Amino acid sequence: MTKFKYYFILIITTFSLFSCSKNDSTEVEPIRDFSVQYATDITDIEEYLKTYTIRVVDHPGFTDDQDVTYTKITDAASQPSIWSYLNNTTFPKLLSRDVLLYDITYKVYYLVLREGVGASPCNVDGVLASYKGDYLEQTIASEVTTLTATTFEESKYPQQMLSLYSTIKGWSEIFPKFKTGSYSTNNDGTVSYNNFGAGIMFIPSGLGYYSSGSGSIPAYAPLVFSFKLYEIQRLDQDGDGVPSYLEDVDGDGYMNVFETGVLNPDDTDGDGIPNFVDVDDDADGYSTKSEINNPATGLSYPFADIPSCSGNTTDSARLKKHLDKSCH
Repeated sequence: MTKFKYYFILIITTFSLFSCSKNDSTEVEPIRDFSVQYATDITDIEEYLKTYTIRVVDHPGFTDDQDVTYTKITDAASQPSIWSYLNNTTFPKLLSRDVLLYDITYKVYYLVLREGVGASPCNVDGVLASYKGDYLEQTIASEVTTLTATTFEESKYPQQMLSLYSTIKGWSEIFPKFKTGSYSTNNDGTVSYNNFGAGIMFIPSGLGYYSSGSGSIPAYAPLVFSFKLYEIQRLDQDGDGVPSYLEDVDGDGYMNVFETGVLNPDDTDGDGIPNFVDVDDDADGYSTKSEINNPATGLSYPFADIPSCSGNTTDSARLKKHLDKSCH
């Protein structure tokens, strides 16, 4: 059973369990159709982009550097909309990424305030980041419907690495578009971050919490996250000794578990399990961990030094032994 099918069944089962009540007259809203909800979400997100402006703090080396304030536009002449930065050649730059999920192609807009100067995470790495999260909702006041944003969480000081593999889908799709910066330790023990990647992502609910909501976030709410990317941690999801980002076979920065029958470029042996969660990448019956073990040291070879079946370690085009089914 694929990861997608497992989570879909889990969602349906959980919904069914909590829908049951001793009071049979209680009505529970059925889960909304993903495509119908996406149409609503993208309309709301684009309306927000066209009717709100931002102010960005430029304060290098200080905690508030690249902090963002959102304001509803009252004077179009002096307040450029977020939408006005679409495909800009300079920063801020509003871009979008298409994400296929639930047979729907979601468009995720993201605003690049600063790209960063270091390394980019892949979508299953850990990230050290500060962020502010808002959800969008339609509110009615004096018979006037307005799209508003409500803050539900803010983390101004990075405290721990967050795995993009276990966060909402929207995060794992957008963070790889940014890079880390540099940092230094001050005399008082505090850390100053500079030149880090900073941006805002606008996430349809289908790539967020969808029907479940989370804490104060209502169900079906599009999300807006401003964030700063300070550092990354290379994780190894399958514990095979090869960091997951190095198991990105096609090198696009993204690895996913697809439904059965869907071609996955990051699945060397075609067994439906991509390399980053496959303990035997070539399906030869020998674990990847054992095949990359250096008998001289008892430790794993550095990835760049993993030999071919013949023992070659210098040919950059060689097929490394853990990916060669004929090599035992």
